[in-house]
Formats: sequence, C-alpha cells, structure tokens
Amino acid sequence: MMTAPLRAGEITVPVALGDRGYDIAIGRGLLAELGKRIAALKPGARTVIVTDETVARHHLRAAEAALAAANIQNATVVVPAGEASKSWATFQTVCEAIIAARIERNDLVIALGGGVVGDLAGFAASVIRRGLDYVQVPTALLAQVDSSVGGKTGVNLTSGKNLVGSFHQPLAVFADVDVLKTLPPRELRAGLFESVKAGIIRDPSLFRFLETHRDGILAGDSAALQRVVASSVAMKAEVVGIDERESGLRMILNFGHTLGHAIEAVTEYKRLLHGEAIAWGMLAALNLSRSRQLLPEKEAQRIAQLIRAFGRLPSFRATAPQLLTAAGRDKKNKAGTRRFVLTTGIGKAIIVEDVTDAEIIAAVEPILREARR
Repeated sequence: MMTAPLRAGEITVPVALGDRGYDIAIGRGLLAELGKRIAALKPGARTVIVTDETVARHHLRAAEAALAAANIQNATVVVPAGEASKSWATFQTVCEAIIAARIERNDLVIALGGGVVGDLAGFAASVIRRGLDYVQVPTALLAQVDSSVGGKTGVNLTSGKNLVGSFHQPLAVFADVDVLKTLPPRELRAGLFESVKAGIIRDPSLFRFLETHRDGILAGDSAALQRVVASSVAMKAEVVGIDERESGLRMILNFGHTLGHAIEAVTEYKRLLHGEAIAWGMLAALNLSRSRQLLPEKEAQRIAQLIRAFGRLPSFRATAPQLLTAAGRDKKNKAGTRRFVLTTGIGKAIIVEDVTDAEIIAAVEPILREARR
C-alpha cells in the first residue's frame, strides 16, 4: 500500500492475480498514448470503444485519434449517460453492436467512461463469444479510484443494483488524471467519497492526506489527485489480490454500500450520485459502529467530519422500513443474515453478520432526518 507522498510522473500499481494479473497506470496524458499502449499490450487487435454520450463529447475524439495513430481499427458504441444504461436492454444493445463490429476473441473492448460504462462494457466483454479481453480507461474520479479495478462487472435489475454480473479482470487500466478536469465539481466530490472509504477501512495515511489536502484536491490539483487515485487503487489492488471473489476480506470494500445501494434503489437512482449515496451509507454504518461501541468517539467524529468535508450531501426522502427492505435484497447477504461492514477505527474494518432490524432502523433514522432538510 502507498503511504508516502508520491513523486511526479506515472505511477504503476500491480494487481497480483497470477496469470490474470495486470497493471494500473496512473498519470497525466495517458489518453493520448492509448493507441501505442494497446498496440504493445495486444499487437494486431482491433478494438471497440464503449462509451456514453457525455464522455464522448469530451474524450472520444482524442481516444479515436490515438488508436488511429497506432493503425488500430476501431468501432465505437455510444450509450446514454447515467445509471439507467446499466440495464438489460442497453446491455443487449451493446452486445449486438460489438458483434456487428466483427469483434472476435483476439480483439479488445475499451471501456471509456465512468463506472456505468465500465460495468456495462466489462460485462459484455465477459460473455460475448464466451469472453473477450478488455481494458478500462476510467474518466470519472469514482471509476479511477474504485470501480475500474477488481474485475466486478454487471447490470442492474428492477429488484436491485448489480444483481446480474460476473468477475472479469481487465488486461490493464489506464487512469489519466488530466481527464478529471472536465468533471463537474459535484462529480469530483462524489468520487472522493470512495477514497474517503478507502482511508476509513484500510489506509490511515490516505485518510490523513484527505484531511490535510482537501482544498487542493477540490481545486483539481493534479499531483494531489494522482496521490489520491494511486493510494486508493493500491489499497483496493492489495485487497483484490488477497480475495478476488469477495469470499472474505474483499467485503470490507463495501463499507457504506449496503445502505448506500438501498438509498439509490429507494430514490430510483435519480436523486443522488453513487458516491453521494455511499456517503450517506457510510454515515449510517458509522452510527452502527458507534452504537456497538466499536471505536473511540474521537475517531468517530474525525470520520464523520471527513465524510462531510467534501461538500453538503443532497437531500432525499425515504423511510427506515423502505431502506430495511431494500437492504434485505443486497447480494452480500447470506442465508438470510444481514452482512455489514463496520469500522473499528481509522484504517480498520470488520464484517459482522448479526445486525438486527432494530439496529438498522436506529442507525438510519438520524440520517433520514438530516436528509429531509
């Protein structure tokens, strides 16, 4: 894990998964080098870019030009922006388009976009022709620090988020921090909540860096953002290398996600960005940790303060029974028990399976009162 300040220049973080391992490159100007990097990674391959309408306006031309400069034949599939594209219907459209582009097993899918595009393109790559290689080119901070790493792919169902999917590791991840300059401030802040999560559960050095460099990070300082991305990715890569398929340790990455996903579902994925819902979920999980007296109150206050440090969270309306029901459909549940990730201190997390309905209601009611403001 990265604990020291990072030097300028490209940073490479390996994901150690044996013959399925890969590198995550984090730096500036990587999008312009996409063609030569793919040519070196998979010589002779044709490519298909999967992206969304918003990302296409900002970055598609540069990506296509980089591929053309390396004499790589490319097709492009553009989907609507937003969580609604993580649907079965859009997934089918993407699969049909990839087949129509004559992409074969020795070719490559490029996921150019945020978490929705990464999940959608990665899932398509995992099943088309029984498996295609793909690379992640994350353009959102949340995708760079979290969703592009670890091989989780999938789509949503009406009954819940990410209920259909697969584990399918990319060949590489190219995280260009320069593309973050096109993000709206709200998108940047939302992505930071996944890095806050990383600091809370496993990396106290990152936690302190986020505390002390808040202003520079929010101002888009490239060196500060590169440090945040690299440290977040290094933490996740370490965990994924130990537990790829979420049978144990990897579940700590879901801190705040059980109730965060429930909030997204209850608000129909329209009211909050993913990172914002996770921030509310982390506050609820922190309430659970407090009620169980798992951490000193001073540390609990620091955690709550950092979660709130990157901007006021959007309001929403829901009831505790609604969230309880939605959390009951979480894919991390096992044999009817509710699995929750709780923190025992900055940089520490545990998984518990005995959380009661009464505890959940007591944990969410304070945030629901605050969220109605």
